[in-house]
Amino acid sequence: MSTITIYTTMMCPYCSRAKSLLKRKGASFTEIDVTFEPGIRREMAEKAGRTSVPQIWIGDRHVGGCDELFALDAAGELDPLLSGAA
Repeated sequence: MSTITIYTTMMCPYCSRAKSLLKRKGASFTEIDVTFEPGIRREMAEKAGRTSVPQIWIGDRHVGGCDELFALDAAGELDPLLSGAA
């Protein structure tokens, strides 16, 4: 199983959707809440090239946000990525 990291904020509906999809897939993840952490949010933005949340990494691959995660699932590419086969 690949290591999953998801940067989130409180009350973010896209963060909730992304986490729900990962949970439905049986994937465990590390959540980093940047709501009150401007320094960590800056680090996330530097790594991702984006300031919006969620920002999701599966292994070393930056997946992007909620829409990109769902697009991977619709394309049949999320399950292999989660299993570490991609």
